[in-house]
Amino acid sequence: MSLYTIGDLHLHFLAPLKAQNQLKDRVWKNHEKKFEKYCRALIREDDTLLLAGDHSWGRTLQEAMPDLKYISELPGRKILLRGNHDMFWDAAKTDQLNERFSASPGSTEADSPGTAAWQDADLASPLYFLQNNYYPYEDYALVGTKGFTFEGPFYLNRSGRIIGWDEEKETHARKLIERELGRLRISFEKARADGYRKFIMFLHYPPTDILEEESVFTRMAEEFGAEQVIYAHSHGESRFHDSILGEMNGVRYQLVSGDFLKWHPYQVL
Repeated sequence: MSLYTIGDLHLHFLAPLKAQNQLKDRVWKNHEKKFEKYCRALIREDDTLLLAGDHSWGRTLQEAMPDLKYISELPGRKILLRGNHDMFWDAAKTDQLNERFSASPGSTEADSPGTAAWQDADLASPLYFLQNNYYPYEDYALVGTKGFTFEGPFYLNRSGRIIGWDEEKETHARKLIERELGRLRISFEKARADGYRKFIMFLHYPPTDILEEESVFTRMAEEFGAEQVIYAHSHGESRFHDSILGEMNGVRYQLVSGDFLKWHPYQVL
């Protein structure tokens, strides 16, 4: 068995497309077909694929259903992390999504298509939604949350150096970061209470903003001894290096945005 991941599919089989770069940039042309091709060549049915947020442009579950159906038809077990554009997913209703679209992680029902309630939604296989919970993978616990980072606006001088930023928006961002940090701690602590001591941590947003060398998220990864931190969200070559890449303080950090990976799933384990 292997563990793969990627983020930012931004599917729109039914919902209106809202990102102009998906219309103009060559890397996005037929990206869903490329991704499916690469998945089928690489991922087996006993592998696990974790999608690190921004699955669908659908604002409602009804609008997102064709996108979720596409994901359900990919090979392997599928785990979804919430992204900032996943408006169909109310964080407070994650349990309801899991009740409708998945079975208990690791159960016979989750591994045996044809027996679970997710078929009522015309999905090809179960989907598991990662939020305030964890997913077991061998002797690891996969933990995660959407996360958040302050993205400005920043004020530049004539040389292009940052000399200030919108302090009101930064204060609001700090509140969102604390909320997401609390959700991540719940994920870690539930897994640890069940006996797990090895962790892979997933975020949608990068673990640090462009002004930070470390953050509350990197410190939590170190606190619980996470081996890897996987994140997405950063699109376009100008943003691929917005946060940490490589190893820091014994933790390996990896960006897995779809356009960064050119739609090839990244093997975590």
